[in-house]
Amino acid sequence: MKKDALIDKITAVVQPIADELNYELYYVEYLKENGEYYLRIYIDKPDGISLIDCETLSRRVSSVLDIEDPIQDSYCLEVSSPGLNRGLYKDEHYLRFVGSEVFIKFTGSLDGIKEIKGILKAVEEEVIIVQGEVELIIPKEKIKSANLNEEV
Repeated sequence: MKKDALIDKITAVVQPIADELNYELYYVEYLKENGEYYLRIYIDKPDGISLIDCETLSRRVSSVLDIEDPIQDSYCLEVSSPGLNRGLYKDEHYLRFVGSEVFIKFTGSLDGIKEIKGILKAVEEEVIIVQGEVELIIPKEKIKSANLNEEV
């Protein structure tokens, strides 16, 4: 099964559980690191996510995934909050954090630079605009990774 189709299938399983528990399903990823597969589910809610929230969702999701069994490989299930330096993956994430400081890495370079730290000024259909030392219009397809740049 292709990775996007697998993520869609997992999301379809997890979303109703997250909704029932009043969590925002922030992001789902399935990846291989150091020879091991990981299914990471990020959840959020207005007053923050606790360890108990993560454990609750993990138990519920684990039991359903054991029955549905969409993942053929053995994997580790991790449930967590997106954190202070949360990744920005969808337009709704970018839109929520307009006015916040972000750190963007590019695939290749853009106008001779490979990354930018600055204020997320706008989100448009095909681009985002970040004000760093210069204002940069970044095509979404050039974004390798995007994170909030919150100081702890």
